[in-house]
Amino acid sequence: MKRAFFLCLPLLAAACGSSDDNTLPTFVKGTIAKTTYDGTTNDLLTGGLGKTGLGSATPPTIATPASPTAAELRTLAIYRNYQALVDITAAGGYGVLYGPNIDVNGGNTLGEGKIAGDESIAYDDDGTGKLNVTMMVQVPASFDVKNPCIVTATSSGSRGVYGAIATAGEWGLKHGCAVAYTDKASGMGVHDVQNNTVNVMDGTRTDVTTAGTRSNFTASLTDAERTAFNTATPDRFAVKHAHSQQNPEKDWGKYTLHAVEFAFYVLNEKFGTSTLGHKSRVIHPGSTIVIAASVSNGAGGALAAAEQDTQGLISGVVAGEPQIQVASTATIKRGNATVAASGKPLYDYMTYANLYQACATQGSAYSGIGPLTLGTAFTAAAAANRCDSLKAKGLLTATGTTALADEALARLLQYGWEPESNLLHLSHFSTYAVPAVSVTYANAYASASVKDNLCGYSFAMADVASGALQAVSANTANQNAIAQIFGNGNGVPPMSTIALINNNSRNGPLRDQNSLNSSGNQDYNADGVACLRSLSTGTDSTGAPLTGMLLTQSNAVKAGIQQVLRTAKLRGIPTILVQGRADTLVPVNHASRAYFGANKVADGASSPTVYYEVENAQHFDAFLPFPGLAARFLPLHRYVIQSLDLMYARLKNGTALPPSQVVRTTPRGTGAPAITPSNVPPISTNPASTDQITFANATVSVPN
Repeated sequence: MKRAFFLCLPLLAAACGSSDDNTLPTFVKGTIAKTTYDGTTNDLLTGGLGKTGLGSATPPTIATPASPTAAELRTLAIYRNYQALVDITAAGGYGVLYGPNIDVNGGNTLGEGKIAGDESIAYDDDGTGKLNVTMMVQVPASFDVKNPCIVTATSSGSRGVYGAIATAGEWGLKHGCAVAYTDKASGMGVHDVQNNTVNVMDGTRTDVTTAGTRSNFTASLTDAERTAFNTATPDRFAVKHAHSQQNPEKDWGKYTLHAVEFAFYVLNEKFGTSTLGHKSRVIHPGSTIVIAASVSNGAGGALAAAEQDTQGLISGVVAGEPQIQVASTATIKRGNATVAASGKPLYDYMTYANLYQACATQGSAYSGIGPLTLGTAFTAAAAANRCDSLKAKGLLTATGTTALADEALARLLQYGWEPESNLLHLSHFSTYAVPAVSVTYANAYASASVKDNLCGYSFAMADVASGALQAVSANTANQNAIAQIFGNGNGVPPMSTIALINNNSRNGPLRDQNSLNSSGNQDYNADGVACLRSLSTGTDSTGAPLTGMLLTQSNAVKAGIQQVLRTAKLRGIPTILVQGRADTLVPVNHASRAYFGANKVADGASSPTVYYEVENAQHFDAFLPFPGLAARFLPLHRYVIQSLDLMYARLKNGTALPPSQVVRTTPRGTGAPAITPSNVPPISTNPASTDQITFANATVSVPN
């Protein structure tokens, strides 16, 4: 008997297709680049470096430094992102409590920890080529189609697509889950405006014309505008997070959800059944565990995705030290006292820190405590000058450097920082973390163009000693640095050799740290930071309302901030917030405590959201090896891992999440001996009443 065949005519469409066809999401544009790694010569987690290579002080080799290959840039990006997110020292926990060699039960059984599998990368775009958000899905060889799981790894900070591989990425791969990454449109797009070169998706660089719509980011400038900009301000860079004019943070949730959808597509292309030339889905939302997870900005993206999830994609959320902003929150009490300030927007508290941190480092809190500074370029003289400049502007009133610094620190405490953060202001300012974030977000929220030079800031290469600007062509080192920026950069200058520049420095532009005020003194650009602050307040340092261009820019910043505020409505999705009490970049009163309270108000006191606040933990685990910090602070990463374990058990087995609590830890102490499990005890399933964080009567109560 002959088999009958028929054409797929309109009347027979139901016989020819199915709603369960695996259809490419419409936001996936261009080619999907898929690579399979054998887990020996190269792999998903370590870029072929293994546990030893990731922990090495020597970065991976680039054969031809001026023209690295895509594969070399990938390995370099994995190495740099891993080292930027965790304490990479054995004494601090690497290879002992966490790392590629540590199995899902905490045992040191995985050797070099290389993981075989597939990696698929594509652009998420609206068809214009102006978004080009990089998505990536890693499918480990251990993925079990009968027990499917997906973990998101939205990039931390402004990092590229590998920017959460050390945190959510590693956990997901070890547990046999597909990992859905996205750079959330704030990733490693660097446009050398002078030479008109850009990165494409794989990190390699080419000229703007050749890249076309494949460019990760090209500043929106006409030829005439670029020429005028280069004439007025030569050798500058535009960076995607700051200068895309898209305010990407407003869409971090959407991009995280898109990464999940892309993961389902990739999985079903791999495992789906073939029917009449197409794939039918065998892995579906609802029957797949999907944990939206990451840290810092990535965690903010995970929470935003859960709020916006109308398709039932997300099963649970783990948000480590989330940078998340809420429209309103509950009252927050620590012990018996209501906290001085809570739930403020990032730009508000970041520009406040940018004003006062440098001065605060000269106060009595820092007297006689040993080395804490991280940056050799940081000088007490410039910090003392900042104190004097703030007094001259009427922003401080005391007399003498120490008294002014103590007043600055007191102001920070009144603005929502916890006392546990006092000794961390130096590390955050000396590494230029806070100034960099302030400038980047001013531009992002204002949807500013690179040509706007907001508050006199720009990005360029500069000599560290003199602060003098340099062209890419000035030396081989600069040429190599820009060629490798995808691997070495973090998306927020200062990064690699790209520095933050004060265009308004006396006698001409200089690297911001070296720049001079109108009196010829170094004060870490007090005029620039006061300008950035005015864009938040709408007034100048005297309290007078802004006018003209500054008023227009301030209104734009405020409008941009409104676009990124979250509702905290999670509609019953199980959620874990975990953050260090000493977090100095994203203070708990403005982040996890505020979001926890907002969620309980929005979803009710019975909401399944829980919050674990870890003593002696702060935002940057990578800072811990530096002098003075290892003795005092412990890795939050250990608790992000445990929170993922707890969420997985909740979703897979129905195991109840431990109640909200303060986790009591023990610092390593003098000499910073090797960390042990006793320093970082687990989150308790039955915490003492004196450790429990509670919500009642529209109030979050956090024990001392």
